Amino acid sequence: MSAQFGRWSFNGERCAPEYLDRANAILAPHGPDGNATYEKAGVSMLYHAFHTTRESRLEIQPHITRSGAVVMWDGRLDNRAELLGKLRNDRSIDTTDVSIVAATYEEWGTECFAMLIGDWALSIWDPRDHSLILAKDPIGTRHLYYTIERNEITWSTLLDPLVLFSGRPVQVDEEYIAGWLVFSPATHLTPYVGICAVPPSSFVFLRNGKVTIRKYWDFDPDNCIRYRNDAEYEEDFRGIFAKSVQRRLRSDAPILSELSGGMDSTSIVCMADALIARGAGETPRLDTVSYYDDSEPNWNERPYFVEVEKKRGRTGCHINAGSQDISSLGLDNGHFAAIPGSYSPASEFSNQFAFCVTSQGNRVLLSGIGGDEVTGGVPTATPELADLLSRARFGALAHQLKVWALNKRKPWFHLFFETVREFCPRTLVGVPKHRRPAPWLNAHFVKQHRSALAGYEPRLKVSGALPSFQMNTDTLNGLRGQLGSSFKSNPPYEKRYPYLDRDLLEFLYAIPREQLVRPGQRRSLMRRALVGIVPDTILQRRRKAFVSRAPLAALKQDWGQVVEMSHNMLSEKIGIVDAAGLLRAVQDACLGKEISLTCLLRTLVLESWLRGLASLEPSPFASPGSEDFFAMKAIRPAHTRVQLAE
Repeated sequence: MSAQFGRWSFNGERCAPEYLDRANAILAPHGPDGNATYEKAGVSMLYHAFHTTRESRLEIQPHITRSGAVVMWDGRLDNRAELLGKLRNDRSIDTTDVSIVAATYEEWGTECFAMLIGDWALSIWDPRDHSLILAKDPIGTRHLYYTIERNEITWSTLLDPLVLFSGRPVQVDEEYIAGWLVFSPATHLTPYVGICAVPPSSFVFLRNGKVTIRKYWDFDPDNCIRYRNDAEYEEDFRGIFAKSVQRRLRSDAPILSELSGGMDSTSIVCMADALIARGAGETPRLDTVSYYDDSEPNWNERPYFVEVEKKRGRTGCHINAGSQDISSLGLDNGHFAAIPGSYSPASEFSNQFAFCVTSQGNRVLLSGIGGDEVTGGVPTATPELADLLSRARFGALAHQLKVWALNKRKPWFHLFFETVREFCPRTLVGVPKHRRPAPWLNAHFVKQHRSALAGYEPRLKVSGALPSFQMNTDTLNGLRGQLGSSFKSNPPYEKRYPYLDRDLLEFLYAIPREQLVRPGQRRSLMRRALVGIVPDTILQRRRKAFVSRAPLAALKQDWGQVVEMSHNMLSEKIGIVDAAGLLRAVQDACLGKEISLTCLLRTLVLESWLRGLASLEPSPFASPGSEDFFAMKAIRPAHTRVQLAE
């Protein structure tokens, strides 16, 4: 993942050399393969390369088009051949991704963004009309941030320079924090007021002091795929999933893939092996990394990933994930981290992973994130029943209620009520237990940000798109939020997500829900389609609930540090946390009582993150006690108008 940084002074003022030097120093570790600069007419653009493909080594960025537009591209273009076919009369195009992207922009303007398949973040400065465009791919796998101040805009694929060089006190964005606590921050937000993220599937257009945010593409709710029998669905899934994995095997260095022994990662590895065996994968080799913890009684993944390794004929890297202390949970004060939890102190685990990556020359990591959510890993009947209810198919609804009730061993009217409540306002039916805010959060904070704390879960609409489609896109937005709150790695590597391929998601969203999940058959389509590719023992694995003991053990081991943290909490001062309630929750967790452990750990990480920010020299915060200390009000220059466009 290459790094971009830019600044445009609206009055044409040249950027100070020392400022660019500081920005270069931050970008350098994330783009170790060379850097280049563009400076003209008050615009400064920095690019640091991180090569993952043969073609990327031929790129010259910032790239200047025939018309003079300046393009910086961080990404992987999957439909290169298709676009080259459409641009066959343009002889100025070379084989690099950035050259193809620049040519499509020259030909079709911003309409080209919907044509770009892959993972990418893009910035374009066009001196012809003095405009700036910042755009991201539909899933949001890459980061791109920007901040607009009185006389300039600054943008970067890294959040760090926008925070450290802002020249004003840091202001924490409460809505982002509320979403982050439950893993689903809104995709346009960052932890800081005044610093925004380019939303997925959108571009930011700035000209004449006016900012427009426009969505250029979205999933089509009217796209429906209906085949005659199961075999046709299975064949189509197999082909589209293979294409998704193949796209992510494009690398001139060995690729590393996570292999947990579960369905997600195993399917990726086995499909990749099949593609490489028939010469359809560009990577010279596929390595694997597996994590184990023999101290966990409910987590015995080793037999499963070892079986996959036997099938492959190769043993991967095995890393012990069992040893954790308080710092491994992200509770380490005094270190700057742009995003909560992103500071990662050196540990045995991180050292083993770094050695695995560097010793094998890996620059790409394949991840199974999203597989559970998009292929029917959660065996719920609600989407299917909601579809039947919204379309008034009462005969089919009655039949499926009976079938699912027998499978779930629940009365049919319980399932019916669970379905109906998804269409009702939360004020009428209440919030499900798993969506209720943690009791240690400040009551006013909860009231102000109830929607974010519930993961922005909207109620279903009877008209329009099928309820299952609505639920699919809502789940995807949650995944987008998780990707947006991830952080750069050390050592650097590019993370790729086969289950979040645009074409694969379009297919999964268009087929009947009953293909994905059936009573007693979670991931029905995936299991049927991958017979003969994935070992039967993996395909037939039963889903097991797993709660790690390691975080609780770490809390008990470092109880004194947790108690110290509960005194004089910054998160309490700014009205997010009730410290006494938090300490009671930690005590309850250590006693084995049922609490939301994930939210508890994230609350402690939040406090640690705030202390790290406050410890910076000079501190980015205004003086304690002043009105601006940890202010929550947005800053928007009076001369800059922001317009949202559909």
